[in-house]
Amino acid sequence: MALFSFDRNRDNANGNGNGNGAKPQADGVGSGSGLATMVAPPAIPSSGVTPERQQYLVQMRVKIHQKLVERLNVQNLRSMPINVVRQEVRTLIRELYQSEKGLLSSAEQAKLMDDVMDETFGLGPLEGLLKDPTITDILVNKFDRVYVERTGQLELTDVSFRDNAHLRQIIDRIVVQVGRRVDEISPMVDARLPDGSRVNAIIPPLALDGPAMSIRRFGHNPLTIEDLVRHGSIPAMIVEFLSAAVVSRCNILISGGTGSGKTTLLNCMSRYVPVHERVITIEDAAELQLQQPHVVRLETRPPNIEGAGEVTQRDLVRNALRMRPDRIIIGEVRSAEALDMLQAMNTGHEGSMTTIHANSARDALSRLEVTVSMAGFDIPIRALRQQISSALNLVVQAQRLMGGRRKITSISEITGMEGEQIQMHDLFLYEQTGVDENGQAVGRFVATGIRPRLVTKIEHAGMKLPTDWFARRVIG
Repeated sequence: MALFSFDRNRDNANGNGNGNGAKPQADGVGSGSGLATMVAPPAIPSSGVTPERQQYLVQMRVKIHQKLVERLNVQNLRSMPINVVRQEVRTLIRELYQSEKGLLSSAEQAKLMDDVMDETFGLGPLEGLLKDPTITDILVNKFDRVYVERTGQLELTDVSFRDNAHLRQIIDRIVVQVGRRVDEISPMVDARLPDGSRVNAIIPPLALDGPAMSIRRFGHNPLTIEDLVRHGSIPAMIVEFLSAAVVSRCNILISGGTGSGKTTLLNCMSRYVPVHERVITIEDAAELQLQQPHVVRLETRPPNIEGAGEVTQRDLVRNALRMRPDRIIIGEVRSAEALDMLQAMNTGHEGSMTTIHANSARDALSRLEVTVSMAGFDIPIRALRQQISSALNLVVQAQRLMGGRRKITSISEITGMEGEQIQMHDLFLYEQTGVDENGQAVGRFVATGIRPRLVTKIEHAGMKLPTDWFARRVIG
């Protein structure tokens, strides 16, 4: 899920580069059972470095790797204390500096140290990008084509991997850490980084040009609801309305396209769940960072190499019902688990929330019907829509607008059935009025003039909302 980061003034200069061509590969790397299987030499950024110097630095790094293999047990290298490995690398660099008669500058020595440590304990060439808080997405199209997204705009970087084998090695390192696998039998995988960032990787034979990977960043300090208000993605008044809806145990569906900010909004809204309530989260790849103390996190499991042992979201939803939850939060409904989620919402687990991919609030309900049908039951369409209309109270639509800004574009209330159709009306809307000189969408938030029926539910929870909130007007 992408972050809601809109108007920050960021320097993008460091993200530029031509990124063309593979980096030189020195002799002695990529064969045998040595360090190449553990810590392959990292790529060399080309900015400000001549090709000759670049090749020289690659050779120096290869020497350090080879000597590190000779001195340390490769099998235990990454399990050793980081300060021990760093001290050994520092000694090797010092020896190399002396043998090269001072041809390595102090800056190059420091860079060698960082690259070797990143390759040993981190994600190699990607470590520098992961440390940049302005980057929201890292997209590896090929080993020598790495793009990033800043403030909604894609940029080609000068970061690259040594070759496809090097990229594959980093992918394997990521998925192994979360107990997953990627190989020719299972060439696609979803995983996560320790900071919660979501990773998707796909390898040959499905990826024709070599392994590809995308990382959706969430960062160590997730955005708060105050950040969303400050960056103009949602007005403070609508935040107060949503907080009242969460406290009063309204069931909420957050919809939007890829990268529209659904997960970020779900994380932010979770802060309003009362601290005494027990929350169970269910996800394919754990990425939610709920802001509550009483949370049990569940994650699906793919089948093993024999095709057995798979645990789906539907299995977890069924099990969660036996865990005495007050609320169930599903990271995203995609399939048959939607039926069990609706049943849970209708049988005492009010206040539950989930997300779904859809381009509008009305499309979200249609897609929810499709996912329920995946459960394999022949449910009459009217009965299915009655389940949806009685389970859900609000649909919150998030959208990524022109120029990359994310906005909450509609808050819609479901009011019941009329004939065969689910009745729904918009309470708040974002109306785009144009684009500015930078190509960024501009517009305004408005109240539609409809007083929501769930105001009664909110008042029964002990809260009173001002009547003029829902008068037809522009929200300042």
